[in-house]
Amino acid sequence: MVLVAKPAGPTSHDVVDIVRRALDTNRVGHLGTLDPFAAGLLVLVVGRVTRLASFAGAWTKTYAGTIRLGTRTATDDPTGRVVDVSDAWRGIAAEQVAAALDRFRGAYEQRPPDYSAVQVGGERAYRRARRGHRVELAPRRVEVFDLSLEDVTLPDVRFRATVAAGTYLRSLARDVGEALGCGAHLAALTRTAVGPFQLEDAVPPAVVTADLVRDAAPLVAHLPRRDLDEAERDAVMHGRPVHAEGAVDASGPVALFAGGQVVGVAEREGDALRPRVVIAES
Repeated sequence: MVLVAKPAGPTSHDVVDIVRRALDTNRVGHLGTLDPFAAGLLVLVVGRVTRLASFAGAWTKTYAGTIRLGTRTATDDPTGRVVDVSDAWRGIAAEQVAAALDRFRGAYEQRPPDYSAVQVGGERAYRRARRGHRVELAPRRVEVFDLSLEDVTLPDVRFRATVAAGTYLRSLARDVGEALGCGAHLAALTRTAVGPFQLEDAVPPAVVTADLVRDAAPLVAHLPRRDLDEAERDAVMHGRPVHAEGAVDASGPVALFAGGQVVGVAEREGDALRPRVVIAES
């Protein structure tokens, strides 16, 4: 893994391409992109470790952002055309803003932005929206674990949020504006944490080197663990099952380690653990 501090401006794909060149490999993935206007932490996975990305899919993400009241945009962020302007934000008290944020703490039904990667009829919603087609995305259940008001300097509202995967902060800003009756968009966003990783531990894309690639163990730290001896490691490397000893209570994925390094992930089949993902080099 590599922790990269993405600046505002380039796409997440741009950052991935920089890291691919720096590490001389095409096998670089991510644990969630950031919109071009957003900055912050990108957790990248490299080489065979890309096979473990799905096991970190439930990690929470933490953000610091700014909601600008009174202006709605087509993309719910500063890159889109302005679709409505209102002066209704004038005179809104900080207590009203806090009450509006309270409505979105916890689980709620959130409609994704029209300009999003959600599939509509086999096509990304943003592609249809760019062609001027009407996009009607169904709300989906999201969860906001923490949502705190940092500052109100009208028309701007600064906040912090920790959310589950799949939660759109652009939609949150839009919904807060609707709750206040003035409209809004997400004016700025910085991702400060992904799972156990913090932005302050990340580096700019341009300085990434092979020495900065981290161990893959945190990706599977939440799984039951089975340590292998040398013969068992060899079996796993050849796709053969090993005895489930040490993971007898496991009913889902089990992380396989040898010599303190992640070998792969297996699934329980009776008294055996059958390898499903192998990342170690033979």
